Amino acid sequence: MKAFIHIVLLTFSIGISAVYSQTKTDELQIVADTIIRKPIDPLAPARAAFYSAIVPGLGQAYTKKYWKIPIVYGALGTGIYFYSTNNSEYHRYRDAYKQRLKGLDDEFKGQYNDQTLINAQRSFQRNRDLSLIITVGLYVLNIVDANVSAHLQQFNVDDDLSFRPEIYPTDINQIQNVGLSMTYKF
Repeated sequence: MKAFIHIVLLTFSIGISAVYSQTKTDELQIVADTIIRKPIDPLAPARAAFYSAIVPGLGQAYTKKYWKIPIVYGALGTGIYFYSTNNSEYHRYRDAYKQRLKGLDDEFKGQYNDQTLINAQRSFQRNRDLSLIITVGLYVLNIVDANVSAHLQQFNVDDDLSFRPEIYPTDINQIQNVGLSMTYKF
């Protein structure tokens, strides 16, 4: 039995050395990369973010994502609308409460008591402040979106690289399995 194992190992080692000795290094040719790529501008993301900070939506125009501009203005316009509406209602109830403290008639006389006016003021003030915070958040999101879009334009997404999920059934019980497939061509 030991002799058989020695013969198998000897045959395997001779076979491996024969494979390595037949490799010719003269025939290997290194082909230059023929893919023409656009030069990367490292300042493009910062420029897009700056443009979007100066004029909302200008960074999206710089990155040629024109379909995002109405979304930016719609979001900011909605936030400004709710801020101004809540602000005017807050001042309306506050002025009515101040009139009552002076002993004068107000527009809500006989309709609301003092505590209701105070609660309405607090509610509209809270909604006004929340609207302002959300509007500022949307403005910052506009800047971040322009920056990320400019970064992703420089990302290499050619056909040589792919990464996709696969869903396939097993052969035995037909239960769906999930897997990933990664392809890299050079």
